[in-house]
Amino acid sequence: MSESSILNWNCSEAADWLKKEGFDENVIDILCNINEVNGRCLLAINESDFSVEPLSTLKLRDRKCLYISIKTLQRDNQNLLLELGLTELASLNLYSTHAPYPKTEISEYFESERISPPASEDGCASKLRPEIGKALLSFCYVVVVTWITAFVMVIVHDRVPDMKRYPPLPDIFLDNVPHIPWAFDMCEVTGTFLFSIWLIVLLFHKHRFILMRRFFALSGTVFLLRCVTMLITSLSVPGAHLQCEPRNHTKEGSTVFGDLAFKISQAYVIWRGAGMSIQGVRTCGDYMFSGHTVALTMLNFFITEYTPRNLYFLHTLTWIMNMFGVFFILAAHEHYSIDVFIAFYITSRLFLYYHTLSNNQALMQRDSVRTRVWFPLFSYFE
Repeated sequence: MSESSILNWNCSEAADWLKKEGFDENVIDILCNINEVNGRCLLAINESDFSVEPLSTLKLRDRKCLYISIKTLQRDNQNLLLELGLTELASLNLYSTHAPYPKTEISEYFESERISPPASEDGCASKLRPEIGKALLSFCYVVVVTWITAFVMVIVHDRVPDMKRYPPLPDIFLDNVPHIPWAFDMCEVTGTFLFSIWLIVLLFHKHRFILMRRFFALSGTVFLLRCVTMLITSLSVPGAHLQCEPRNHTKEGSTVFGDLAFKISQAYVIWRGAGMSIQGVRTCGDYMFSGHTVALTMLNFFITEYTPRNLYFLHTLTWIMNMFGVFFILAAHEHYSIDVFIAFYITSRLFLYYHTLSNNQALMQRDSVRTRVWFPLFSYFE
């Protein structure tokens, strides 16, 4: 039934809706035949109505099921609630110390109006659609972004400053920690282990396609931002042990298309090896900001968010691996400290902003225009 028709439901149509929701004849008789509840009444039912007759005379099971059905109906018809003036309570700040009601009186009934069912933890939301098409689209998005990233890494490698003229910049951490040659490989082994855990989470999670959609969308966005920061400023190499020289393969008689083809072939090598040194990929110039830190942090946050909160050992382990992976990057002198700090900050903030909006229906509806402008992917995927 359409939104506009609900306001015109008579008692018999309201009874039909209750029957479809699985209520027995006794509940339908009390509500629709004796009390003449219609569509407008269904939209106007609130928490206080459940403490007075006739709703208080229903069985506990019927009251709970009726509450869930009513809130679902109201959630799906927000525009009608606004039209009828039934959403004044939405402006109440649940976290305010000056709330007009005691905190204990703000029950789960009221909170459910504000917060949409999350897909995090163990997938407690039962009505979320998988939307496989969006998951596939987000996968295509991240594939395209990784290709762009690989191509940009080829360009910035050719622009790397000459070490003789531009020595490594002063860095508090790098200047005080000796170079550990095997540390960068350990960082990538740590990232591979985190990725394996994430694959296991996806395999057993109820809403795996939603998780994949969000993971691909966020990862693609962060790496696309990284392409911009790599291009606009070329930092000098962070360590003298790095053999970084511009690869000028342009020869006499070579065409623009030939040079472009060579760069694409180099980008394919980077893309195929996922930019990892253990896969034989070695690049320079892609410092601001650290892609390895992005991958470690993103995997850590997704694993801790989408697994049950009582798995303390797993969450502690992923955080330790995230921090040790960051340490290994710096110990290998492959990035400046600022590269790692900014990578962690940007990744964590984007993750938190995205999930705050996706888990809070009120925020999404209150400022939907700005959300569409600044977060177009979020507006489509969520």
